[in-house]
Amino acid sequence: MDEDFPSDAVGRRVTCDGERGTVRFFGTVPPTTGVWLGVEWDNPDRGKHDGSHEGVRYFTCRQPKGGSFVRPRKASFGVDYLTAVKRRYEIEVQQVLEEEYQISTKKVEMVGFEDVSKKQRVEKLTEVALRMCDVSSPGPANEIRKTTPHVLMLDLCANLLCSWDDVAAITEQMENLKELLLSYNRLRVPSDPLARLRSFPCLRVLSLTSCALTWPQLLECAPMWPQLEELYASMNDITELQKPNHVLQSLKVLDLSTCQRIHFSPPKKWRVINELEKLQNLVQLSCRQNPLLSRERNPNTATQQLIARVAQLEVIDRCTVLPEDRKGAELDYRKMFGLEWLASGGHQDPLQNRPSAEFTAQHPRYQRLVQKYGAPEDGELKKQEPFALKNQLISITFVCPDETDQKPVVKKLPDSMIVQKVKGLLYRLLKIRGAELKLTYTSSKMEGKEIEIDNDLKPLQFYSIEDGDKVLVRWV
Repeated sequence: MDEDFPSDAVGRRVTCDGERGTVRFFGTVPPTTGVWLGVEWDNPDRGKHDGSHEGVRYFTCRQPKGGSFVRPRKASFGVDYLTAVKRRYEIEVQQVLEEEYQISTKKVEMVGFEDVSKKQRVEKLTEVALRMCDVSSPGPANEIRKTTPHVLMLDLCANLLCSWDDVAAITEQMENLKELLLSYNRLRVPSDPLARLRSFPCLRVLSLTSCALTWPQLLECAPMWPQLEELYASMNDITELQKPNHVLQSLKVLDLSTCQRIHFSPPKKWRVINELEKLQNLVQLSCRQNPLLSRERNPNTATQQLIARVAQLEVIDRCTVLPEDRKGAELDYRKMFGLEWLASGGHQDPLQNRPSAEFTAQHPRYQRLVQKYGAPEDGELKKQEPFALKNQLISITFVCPDETDQKPVVKKLPDSMIVQKVKGLLYRLLKIRGAELKLTYTSSKMEGKEIEIDNDLKPLQFYSIEDGDKVLVRWV
């Protein structure tokens, strides 16, 4: 066996020909001679099999072509943190200082780089970037505290750390660390996360993109990060969201983008979203390319449900949730599930309003919306029809109150039609050119009240315009 070969190889991280993986097996593979490493690669296309060879299983992989055997001499088990820092911040600068460049026939020394060297002194660093530097361990005890004690931001993305214990052994020596980037690693959950509480006392921002993590694993680790405000967990194996009991309560930003392995039935999907409501400080959420929303027939409806179900959200996929957006979404949600609410025991009389536990579990905010806007009226309660264009058409009467010669026009339009397109239609119908249209609408449910239609980019359904309503058209 190679003398540099670690005795605890199984479970360790390695790199080989630029690819990172986890050692799942060490030993012989007959009929060949010598020892092999059985490696499960981070890149599932890098391997050749699932850990089996000629009918014998040596290890298991998550993907059918995720594993292969390599000789130990071809794999690197990485370096410790201190070695990586020295290579990155000391040796590189020293090489520049020592180099002489030849211009024409004269040799020129690199004068002035001494100042750069002083700035690069590792003990003064507040930001340390060791991305793809093959860091696999902390190094000698307490040396990090002496070498880089003032670090506020640490980038350890795409390295060879194999457990949170190794990460904690590094960060516990950086008492003021606020931002930690660990994307593209594979980290085992610690046996006792609470024992690592002092390793991340000031951590506010944590990036764990593409770390093959599940939501339960994140919750299991979360006690280590009591002050965490921003968690970036896109491209992971998050298939469900469970209640974060006594953890992540300071979280303000959550990124779950591109978790494409999520597969939900509609009821389960929205139960997942309901769990986010329990993160009371959560104000920003990213779900781009996430089956949570992308598989909805109507993305606008899905976003409105998300707004209505999570009260404190202020930004969704980098778009600000305006007060009018929230009001429209909550009113539509209240109307959308009104019949279910009634059937479960809900009632317009507060004294008789007792929806079932099952309905409340599926719609935990519904009762609060009833308190906020009042119970839905009979005219608002309509059965949800299957998605089809004919079911989305509403009859609207367009009236020009300032033009006595203009007769009312009745049109059937999809409720998803945006106001801008409605105005384009009206320009053609009314043969108006060079005028600015002002639209309001009235409903039989609100006699004598005109509601302004003031956003050209919103659909008709945003304003709760229903079949039989009148739209008043004025122009200047």
